[in-house]
Amino acid sequence: MLNVFEETPARERVIVALDCGRDEALRLADALGGKAAWAKVGMTLFYAEGPAIVHALKERGLKVFLDLKFHDIPHQVEGAAHAAALSGADMLTMHATGGVAMMEAARRGAERAAAETGGVVPVTLGITVLTSMDAETLAATGVARPLVEQVEALAAQTRRAGISGVVASPHEAGRLRAALGPDAYIVTPGVRPAGAEAGDQSRVATPAFAFGNGASHIVVGRPVTQAADPVAAFEAIAAEL
Repeated sequence: MLNVFEETPARERVIVALDCGRDEALRLADALGGKAAWAKVGMTLFYAEGPAIVHALKERGLKVFLDLKFHDIPHQVEGAAHAAALSGADMLTMHATGGVAMMEAARRGAERAAAETGGVVPVTLGITVLTSMDAETLAATGVARPLVEQVEALAAQTRRAGISGVVASPHEAGRLRAALGPDAYIVTPGVRPAGAEAGDQSRVATPAFAFGNGASHIVVGRPVTQAADPVAAFEAIAAEL
């Protein structure tokens, strides 16, 4: 199925994961300025630096994917999403296993922050199954259904909750695009250029495969941030697409 993101330039659909310390993150942000559109801030960097790192990246012209993976009772998640949106984050994540009510609460928190600031409501994403997990790992947690069926079931709940889309591996993106429609955000980590090390990821694919299979955005970390020339690595990925 076609999706509305296909007309967006590739470099605006590649999210660079800044899974590093503050100084390195800002050095990379400065180097990628004017080239990359998005940066991901995960738990390690955010817990060390707080909202200030979001502000610093926004000042450098980057959109921020704040990947904190909310998973708690609805009241707590609503407050967390509200605070995260007030920090300036453009994209937020939560575990879809928290349920529809929890995801609805996250949406409300993000919408309330946007109303208070007059800004745009952040993109809200439900994480289906982590890309570090394979079928055996998932089964060990007590989930009896096959991995792909679990991803699809959780994606259906994100749609019921009215959030923007999902986080899933590139291998499930095609089925999710068909299920969620052309407007859904389908953000895929576990993306590696051909020949790159998989690291701690299990369900990996190339950038071209991810986009061809329906992803709206891809997340790429170490293949860019640990490259000898991160800018050249980013440009090579954008050129491939």
